[in-house]
Amino acid sequence: MNQARARKLGDRIAQIVAEMLERRIKDPRLGFVTVTEARVTGDLREATVFYTVYGSDDEVAGTRAALASATGLIRSEVGRQTGLKHTPSISFSQDTIPDTARTIEDLVAKARAADARVAAVRADAVPAGDPDPYRTPNDDDTDDEDDDTTEDDDLGDDDLDDDDLDDDEQ
Repeated sequence: MNQARARKLGDRIAQIVAEMLERRIKDPRLGFVTVTEARVTGDLREATVFYTVYGSDDEVAGTRAALASATGLIRSEVGRQTGLKHTPSISFSQDTIPDTARTIEDLVAKARAADARVAAVRADAVPAGDPDPYRTPNDDDTDDEDDDTTEDDDLGDDDLDDDDLDDDEQ
C-alpha cells in the first residue's frame, strides 16, 4: 500500500497512545514513559509502538506489564479516533535508541581521551631525521658532483660540436 499513509497513521497512533498514557491510563505500575515512535505495516494491519522508560529495571518491567494490560483499551481508542475499517493490532516495544546513544557517547569519550594522550606525547616529540626532509631549489651545496657526472655521461644532440658531425650531415 501507500507508505505515506502508513507513516501518517503511525504518527497519529503515536499521538493517541501518548495522550492515553498521560490522561486515561491510571495503572500504578506505569512509570515515566515517553512514546518515541509508532510504525505501521504497509497493509495497515499491525502497529508497533516504541517507548522509553526513565527509571530502574523494576520500573521498566512494571511499565512493560502495564502497557501489556492496557493494550486492548488503547487499541479500541485508536480505532475510535482514526475511524479505520480495521483497527491495527498494537504491540509495544522498548526503544533501544537511548541505550545505543549512551554507548556511542561513551566510545566517543574514550576516543577523545586517547587523542588527548597522543597529543600529550606528541607535544615533546622531535623529528627522527632532518627538521625539513624536503629539498629546496636553493640546495647547491649537496650532490652537485653526482649531478655533473651524469650530465657528462649522457651525450645528447645538443652537446655535439660541429667537428663531430660528418660532412654529409652538414
